[in-house]
Amino acid sequence: MSEAKVDVGSSFYRLLHPKLVVLLTCVDESGKANIITLAWAMPVSIQPPLIVVSIAPRRYSHGLIEKTKEFVLNIPTMELLKETFFCGRRSGRDVDKFGETGLTPLPARKVKAPIIKECVAHLECTLHKRVEAGDHTLFIGEVVAAYADKNVFAQTYNVEKAKLIYHMGGAEFTTLASKVTDATA
Repeated sequence: MSEAKVDVGSSFYRLLHPKLVVLLTCVDESGKANIITLAWAMPVSIQPPLIVVSIAPRRYSHGLIEKTKEFVLNIPTMELLKETFFCGRRSGRDVDKFGETGLTPLPARKVKAPIIKECVAHLECTLHKRVEAGDHTLFIGEVVAAYADKNVFAQTYNVEKAKLIYHMGGAEFTTLASKVTDATA
C-alpha cells in the first residue's frame, strides 16, 4: 500500500462510502406522498428496532417527518437508478416525484406513508426521537414493519439477484460484486 495520504477536507464523509441508498417516503398532513433519496441511513438498535436517517432541515421531507412522525425506507435496485437519482435532485415542494418517475405508491402495512412497489424491501418507521446534529437532523425511527421480496432476501440479500444501489459521492453509484466471501472460511 502507498504511504502517501491526501487531505480530504470537507469530503471526509466519503471515506465511509459507498453507502446503501434508500428511498424514504413520507406524507404531508393531507396524505400527499413524497420521496427523498438518502445514503445516510443505518441501524442503531436491535431491541428496540431502531434506524437513523440524517436529513438537512432545508429538505422538504424534513418538515413532513417532523409533522407526521413517520416514514418508510424503501430499498431500490440498480434498475431504479435513474428514478433514484431524480428523487435526490428534485424537491417535492416543486414536483410530484411519483408522477414524474412512474414509481408506484402502495399502502404500507402500519404507517400512512406509502411503500414503493418497485423496491425490493421496506422498513416502516414511526419517529422515536429527533436529534440536532450540526447542519442535519437525525431522525431515529422505530421499525414497526420490515419486509422484503422473498426472491432476493433470505436473512441476507442475494447480491446476484438484488443489485442494490450504493452511493460513491456526487452523481456516482455502484453495486456489489456477485461474489460473497465468507470471512470464516
